[in-house]
Amino acid sequence: MTTPDRHAPALLAEQRALLFDLDGVLTPTADVHMRAWSRLFTPYLAEHGVAPYTEQDYYTYVDGKPRYDGVRSLLTARGIDLPEGTPDDGPDEDTVCGLGNRKNAAFTAELEENGVAPYPGSLRFLEAAIAAGYEVAVVSSSANAKQVLRTAGILDRFPVVVDGAVAREDGLAGKPAPDTYLDAAGRFGLTAAQCVVVEDATSGVAAGRNGAFGLVVGVDRGAGADALREHGADRVVTDLADLLPDLRPAPSSVPPRKTA
Repeated sequence: MTTPDRHAPALLAEQRALLFDLDGVLTPTADVHMRAWSRLFTPYLAEHGVAPYTEQDYYTYVDGKPRYDGVRSLLTARGIDLPEGTPDDGPDEDTVCGLGNRKNAAFTAELEENGVAPYPGSLRFLEAAIAAGYEVAVVSSSANAKQVLRTAGILDRFPVVVDGAVAREDGLAGKPAPDTYLDAAGRFGLTAAQCVVVEDATSGVAAGRNGAFGLVVGVDRGAGADALREHGADRVVTDLADLLPDLRPAPSSVPPRKTA
């Protein structure tokens, strides 16, 4: 069900590119991430005798953030101070990076065991947007974005993928900084005002607001409509198919692309 928001339909029709977060927007990998974070922090926090890990911790401290930032945020909330370490730390090392790498191993195991498929409504909207001539990109904090897109069978839809690996290589700050989204817009030769940010995390919609994007759409998969609006969403939906009536031929001289 779509929640009415300010002038969003008109703005959507004026944009030239759609910049999608991945987890919780295109694919239900948020569920995979949630299970992986739980596999990491449930025993770890119990060993330290602090408040147990809860599902709300995922939304409050880690959702939408680069992996090491998520580890650092949750540990800080529990009063646990660890050395930073380096990205080369093994998953058994008691450092921020070590714990982050342990979480990544848990995520890979979850993905291999259970696979992932796109949300049906998201796939319908994506295909309709491409047919209408919009440029599309994935902007994800996850270093596993291409693996997830490939597993879901939609990697070939996206000429631009700015993920956690790209952000590290290019020195781009993670969400809620707008840097990764601005980088994706620039790869199309577009300004932020010409692009739509589509996010399910409060840190992600904040990135859209901080970058002055033309429209920020929040997809409420659990963060809460009010929280998404408070952090920067112009419009909140519960399924991307809700946006189908607002699509118009993109204002571009480039002919609409056909889906593979």
